[in-house]
Amino acid sequence: MSIVIRSVERKDGKAFLSLIDALADFEKLKRPTSSARKRLLHDLFGKRKRFDAVLAIVEKKAVGYAIFFETYSSFRALPTFYLEDIFILPDYRSIGIGKKLFRYCLQQAKRRGCGRMEWVVLDWNVNAIRFYDRIGAQRLREWLPYRIDREQFNTILKQR
Repeated sequence: MSIVIRSVERKDGKAFLSLIDALADFEKLKRPTSSARKRLLHDLFGKRKRFDAVLAIVEKKAVGYAIFFETYSSFRALPTFYLEDIFILPDYRSIGIGKKLFRYCLQQAKRRGCGRMEWVVLDWNVNAIRFYDRIGAQRLREWLPYRIDREQFNTILKQR
């Protein structure tokens, strides 16, 4: 079985979005709305590209993807490679695709001169946690993730 990792191309839009839908289903979240789907493609292919994405292809079928972008570490004075999503369709797991996709991301972080690679994992995703532990990734305990959703922006900005 041949596994190809390559950048998402415009012609892959439908397959890419269907994989994002599959991740939403896996995480028991709402699928992206029609307008969100348009923004995803615009932000991937538009003039102001906001993220990069790659597909894992097996026998001409897109079976997984990764979305990533750079943030910046002021203390290291280097970019950080941030892995937003990495997902493999359930029928294609445990055959090395995830490992190959993850290694591709590590190679990109190295090629870009990043000082580190970071991501988050859901606490119930035991298989992912085992994978990251097995490869020697460090689980951060002293950093707590926080989030402010778009719907909260104005409310918070109005506070004194």
